Amino acid sequence: MRSFGRRTLRNSEREAVPRRIVPVKYSSHFIALLATTSSAVCQGDPQSREMNQPVPPFRIAGNLYYVGAKEVCSFLITTPQGHMLLDGGFAETAPQIERNIAQLGFKIEDVKILLNSHAHLDHAGGLAELKQKSGAKLIASAGDAELLRNGGRGDFRFGDTLPFPVVGVDQIIGDSESIELGDQKLTAWLTPGHTRGNTTWTAKISDGAKTYDVVFAGSPTALDYQLVGKESYPGIVVDFEKTFAVLKRLPCDIFVSDHGTFFGFLKKRERLMRGENPNPFVDPDGYKRFVTHFEKEFHDKLELQRKAVGSPTPTPE
Repeated sequence: MRSFGRRTLRNSEREAVPRRIVPVKYSSHFIALLATTSSAVCQGDPQSREMNQPVPPFRIAGNLYYVGAKEVCSFLITTPQGHMLLDGGFAETAPQIERNIAQLGFKIEDVKILLNSHAHLDHAGGLAELKQKSGAKLIASAGDAELLRNGGRGDFRFGDTLPFPVVGVDQIIGDSESIELGDQKLTAWLTPGHTRGNTTWTAKISDGAKTYDVVFAGSPTALDYQLVGKESYPGIVVDFEKTFAVLKRLPCDIFVSDHGTFFGFLKKRERLMRGENPNPFVDPDGYKRFVTHFEKEFHDKLELQRKAVGSPTPTPE
């Protein structure tokens, strides 16, 4: 495995969440990166390597496959007319994704569309290589397109400290707009806050006689963002409120996300490999718990910050 270069992660900022939802909040380690010195960031770190551990690819249901790493997720949706690939992991994850696609019997050159949940280095870092190898067009939200084109530089929270390979965006997709390839459609739902253009994708996946509503949930975490006073970006609180309203109304049978721990990936994979029926990835209750947990976490952070500055909680009219 190649060195993770500037991607040094630290354990000190870990956020615990209920074990039934997420045992470890890996993406909170972004906060620690800001304090990393130039000498330290030249080292590969155990946390990043742990997140990027290889996982054998497998079919989740129908034409939906898992091709990511242990914690940073990537999903392949196949059609006879070509394939769609959601998220590229770290830059170091891209070769794994390529191998996983090949191991499943597909070709990277048949990937026609690349998608992204959000423009942070652990989900967008591999997109440049995957785009170059596949020739696919990258479709992204307007809110994250500039960050992708700038390789993560200019992030509202992290500035230029968490760069990844620059990647061109070929098409902007708007809220509730859909893309189609063959007989497969994916719909984009803007769920901003974690990034300005954080996107949740949905699809209907057929598996035999069953058709499942699949939600690829974009991260709803507020990390250490400033929500009161000088906000991390203007309107971030309104954006998070919109995000939870959107997530709560999406129909969901199969629930996945950009981090494996968000949806109990490893345990569900183990159960699926044992032949468990019904499919353990069909988890509408787990999706509801996920949304409820992170909405509460957001409101707790908001209330804590309001108390810290003496800002009263708004009274509903």
